[in-house]
Amino acid sequence: MIKRIEKDASRFRNIIRGKVKKDLKKYITRGELIGRKGKDFVSIPINQINIPKFRLNSRKMGGVGQGEGEIGQPIARGGKSGQAAAGDSPGGHILEVDVSLEELAEMLGEELELPRIEPKGKKNVISTKNKYTGISDAGPESLRHFKRTYKRALRRQIIMQNYNPDDPIIIPIREDKRYRTWRRTEQPESNAVIFYMMDVSGSMGDEQKEIVRTEAFWIDTWLNYQYENIETRYIIHDAIAREVDKDTFYHTRESGGTIISSAYKLADRLINEFYNPFDWNIYLFHFSDGDNWGEIDTDECILLLKEKLLPCANLFCYGQVESPYGSGQFIRDLEDYLPEEEDLILSEIPDRDAIYNSIKEFLGKGK
Repeated sequence: MIKRIEKDASRFRNIIRGKVKKDLKKYITRGELIGRKGKDFVSIPINQINIPKFRLNSRKMGGVGQGEGEIGQPIARGGKSGQAAAGDSPGGHILEVDVSLEELAEMLGEELELPRIEPKGKKNVISTKNKYTGISDAGPESLRHFKRTYKRALRRQIIMQNYNPDDPIIIPIREDKRYRTWRRTEQPESNAVIFYMMDVSGSMGDEQKEIVRTEAFWIDTWLNYQYENIETRYIIHDAIAREVDKDTFYHTRESGGTIISSAYKLADRLINEFYNPFDWNIYLFHFSDGDNWGEIDTDECILLLKEKLLPCANLFCYGQVESPYGSGQFIRDLEDYLPEEEDLILSEIPDRDAIYNSIKEFLGKGK
């Protein structure tokens, strides 16, 4: 019986997975999943699944109740002719199911055909663990094995007839001492850091920020599936840039002009201070509506990308969110000035429906 229940539960789970996967694009483009996110699971609303059940054979039974009825006669007790009765059509029931973030990431990879990420170069941090595995005749005094040392000294004194049972003093010499030894095991762990940079100037409205928030959630889900350890840094900028926490990044309301280079300078400073490119896989995502303060600052951005950020990053992704107030010029400048940079990925995101393809453009190369 238990095996049958487990088998049925597995089949039901596969049905749920199929429904979620079928509508994954719809879920990706909506931000409601983020509000349903727990520590390890996301609650996903799906249409009610109809479970098979037995029904009476109408060809062998007369119908509802006994005997012949009259037209308009109410069936339910207390009902009156002409009153509205309960309908017989299925309602729009919603079932919420918990799906693990790992399953979501796996579905995301399958649907968007994302290749598994391979860490760049030697960007692996080796964690070491010491395990005591044996005994040696040399070592530090802090690791001396008292019991084995005592036995060696006692045996030596007995053999040399220096042991006096009436005065049992055991004095170890250098040859008697034994020490614990250890074996060092190394476990490679791929570490990654993600920088999210967002333009919060006056032209970036709530809708644009919500698009950024939704896309960042799915990027996080995928990269956490690929790496053992992920650190995330958040930078917002208008005319100046500052590092903030996650909640501020997603909910801040700012205004003012736009100087994009301020964000790039801050990201470069944090990388130099905390993230050696030889030890870290570095991903940078910048979202803006494409407005920038003049050609002078755009030239500075190009220089920072070319000489500072792109050489140390696995990937630099620029997503341009369409805004009714933004000119959208910055992505054109990047296309013109940095056409040969393979680690620079550009994506235009006119609306929520474009999030799906934008994620594929950013992560499809498996950098």
